[in-house]
Amino acid sequence: MGTAVDDAAAEFHAFFEAHYAELARLAHLLTGEADAADDLAADALLALWHRWDRVREAGHPVAYARGVVANLARTRIRSAVRERRRIALFWAPRGGADDGAAEGPDVPAVVDVQEALRRLPFRKRACVVLRHAFDLSERDTSLVLGISVGTVKSQTSRGVAELQRMLGGVLPIRPETPAARVRVAVAAQRSGGDR
Repeated sequence: MGTAVDDAAAEFHAFFEAHYAELARLAHLLTGEADAADDLAADALLALWHRWDRVREAGHPVAYARGVVANLARTRIRSAVRERRRIALFWAPRGGADDGAAEGPDVPAVVDVQEALRRLPFRKRACVVLRHAFDLSERDTSLVLGISVGTVKSQTSRGVAELQRMLGGVLPIRPETPAARVRVAVAAQRSGGDR
């Protein structure tokens, strides 16, 4: 009886060691928050441990783990948006004319890839990150996010097009970084190529 539990624990520990850094990187790219990335990856792995018997028999434990990270990131982003709205409502001037002057935070003159990714809606961001930064296939991306392959294709295409508009071709980046892969995808989209 003790050996089955020990085997499961050893198998999970090996999974943790092999995939924790990747899951934290995914969380960072999805949320744009380096501090939250480790917490989200740890929370995802804790959720996996509680369901480890089902997860390992599902056949795609890494895809399942990425899906959990994506869902946790989505929840965190939604919570942050709700909190920002509450704060904005609290500090909004009462009874005055709305001139729209303070509609959002100041935007820097040069927008980098990470900032541009943060501005994409979650599903587009997740599709672009998983397809281009993690080199997942359309099918694997659809499994991770729980959406159809067609939705992955359209959201990736639209996300890359939005990044193209935001970046405007002015950002030099190192070709070995995940951000560079996104940049290459943007350039390919711009030139009519297909990745």
